[in-house]
Amino acid sequence: MDNTVEVTGLYIYPVKSLKGIAVDSHPLTAQGLAGDRHWMVVMPNGRFVTQRQLPQMATVSTALDARQLVLSAEGCGSISVARDSAGGSPCEATVWRDDCEAIDEGAEVSAWLTEALQSPKPLRLVRLREQFTRPQSKPDLLGANTSTHFADAAPYLVAYQASLDELNRQLQQRGLAPVDIRRFRPNILVSGLEAFAEHRVSQLRHSRQHYVLRHCFPCQRCTITTIDQDLGTRDADMQPFKTLIDLNRMPGNNQAPAFGENTVLEAGAGAGIQLGDRLSVVFA
Repeated sequence: MDNTVEVTGLYIYPVKSLKGIAVDSHPLTAQGLAGDRHWMVVMPNGRFVTQRQLPQMATVSTALDARQLVLSAEGCGSISVARDSAGGSPCEATVWRDDCEAIDEGAEVSAWLTEALQSPKPLRLVRLREQFTRPQSKPDLLGANTSTHFADAAPYLVAYQASLDELNRQLQQRGLAPVDIRRFRPNILVSGLEAFAEHRVSQLRHSRQHYVLRHCFPCQRCTITTIDQDLGTRDADMQPFKTLIDLNRMPGNNQAPAFGENTVLEAGAGAGIQLGDRLSVVFA
């Protein structure tokens, strides 16, 4: 087995569960790729909303620069939110079991999101308050000092091309359509190992940029994998979720599949990662 892999995809998701952005290079931070999941859509009670509840969230595009976040959707135009705005109302937001201090981005973007997503209840856009550190719910797996913005679990999700290729081979053998990597919403996609070998990897190291990514535990997949990321519709037969269960079950849970690895930045905050980076593999 080769002991190196190549970075072949980089993705940030400025707003949790909205469309991501493919980049060629990006700064690494302890909390994830810079700008990743700084915002989140919530219900009136502050509870987070994802494609699990509103599959059409997949169709809302995001753009991010130094000054603003821009959201756009077919038939609804676009709306911008200033990144450095001192305004906004303090609020509380909940992602999974974590209660977070956040800033509500206001009524205008709320009305736009509610219309664009055809939500029966009003939606709000919130960002994590700058001085707030989100509680760590898995210190035994991710480390007590690890924190994220609004990601589900870890600062980084690393996926492997060979695992996607094997999933698609199995889907096509069953007469089903292949899927692309967007179904799995990784931050980093790498190529160079055999299918599902990622679960035997401990670290990925870049000698020149001196960054180290540590795999912590497999990522348990959910029904977002069944959502067409172009149409915002759910597959009636629960594919590729069902096929992935047959291929790669989550350790300790036979009812759910694993795909990719929840990952932390062990060294190299402030360094840059880019397409084509060759990473040394340390196996567990």
